[in-house]
Amino acid sequence: MTYTIAFIGLGAMGGAMVRHLMAAGHTLHLYARRPEAAAPFVEAGAQLFHSPAEAARSAQFVFTNVTRTSDVEAVLLGEQGVIHGAQPGTICIDHSTIAADATRRIAARLAEHGIEMLDAPVSGGSNRAADASLSIMVGGKAEILARAKPLLEKLGTSITHIGGAGAGQVAKACNQIVQVVNIEGIAEAMLYAQSNGADPDKVLAALSTGLAGSRMLETMGPKMAHREFAAGIEARLHDKDFEMIVEAARAQGLKLPATELVKRQLTDLVEQGWGHDDTSSLLRVVERQQNN
Repeated sequence: MTYTIAFIGLGAMGGAMVRHLMAAGHTLHLYARRPEAAAPFVEAGAQLFHSPAEAARSAQFVFTNVTRTSDVEAVLLGEQGVIHGAQPGTICIDHSTIAADATRRIAARLAEHGIEMLDAPVSGGSNRAADASLSIMVGGKAEILARAKPLLEKLGTSITHIGGAGAGQVAKACNQIVQVVNIEGIAEAMLYAQSNGADPDKVLAALSTGLAGSRMLETMGPKMAHREFAAGIEARLHDKDFEMIVEAARAQGLKLPATELVKRQLTDLVEQGWGHDDTSSLLRVVERQQNN
């Protein structure tokens, strides 16, 4: 079965998702703040609209993949938001990484208009978006996920229902904590190896076969060893996520010492002008801090 799908957010991740959905035969209605971002997809047969509301008007599904909580609120609930165009029964699927409590509020507002919502943040970065092998963490009603799953299967190979509204965002926050705290540890290990005259490549080879081995070590270790800081995922996005996580934890009275330390490191990274580089640039942060 094919659907009319509204898609909002055509960055590296969103653009790859649109390509997969179009390849599966679905009709795509697009909204982008920068119309030029939609141009390749319009040339391939998608239709560009002037507002999220217009894009959603005849769609059965609405996908969003934007940057911040405020962006999701604007495109779904704003003056020209999806809520003003989508018909009752429409399913909104948000792939953004935003605050769980905000997701619950947004879902409740949409529900007042008969619109369902799944929070479905992803892990894997642009490479896995390109080959449709993302890991997708889903919050929302199980029966709504069942209806949306054939579409999500065009985007990812792992789709996990975590729980009710906001639960997908909780899982994504956990993913970011584990991932970036690990990157900070790798940066400190690489600094320690270099400072003691050890060959970083040989250290990485040894670590990868032991209990320290991980996907992050395999990905970030060689980047640091060879000082290849071109972005896979831009560090500014991890900084944004950690700001959100730390704020949420403090509001709950939770103390997350490693997470708070890494947030300070990410802030330093962005302040040094490396925010558009890869998060492996945490190595440069710890190197710089040796002289302070």
